[in-house]
Amino acid sequence: MPRSVNKVASRARKKKVLQLAKGSFGRRKNVWTVAKNSVEKGLGYAYRDRKTKKRNFRALWIQRINAAVRMHGMSYSQFIGAVHKSGLELSRKTLADLALNNPEAFAAIVAQVKG
Repeated sequence: MPRSVNKVASRARKKKVLQLAKGSFGRRKNVWTVAKNSVEKGLGYAYRDRKTKKRNFRALWIQRINAAVRMHGMSYSQFIGAVHKSGLELSRKTLADLALNNPEAFAAIVAQVKG
């Protein structure tokens, strides 16, 4: 009796991986073994960097808030401590956006937190 292989499923698996490898350079886009390794590596980087992206954005927001707050004579840590004490429920993302795009509103928040 001949060996039974599920050619349809294996072709579908390969097609899926080669589709993900589309846009790669050289053999990475059309040679199965190279494409498979490339796609696995890429998916690993994508998973890792979704976490890193959040970290990087938080760091950016903190830098923007710090720069804006120093113009009003406070440090970042003093400002965040005062924000928590005053009970303002604003995220760092919102504060950074205000500091960048609406300096008057941010100045009002700093004045409220100071006084």
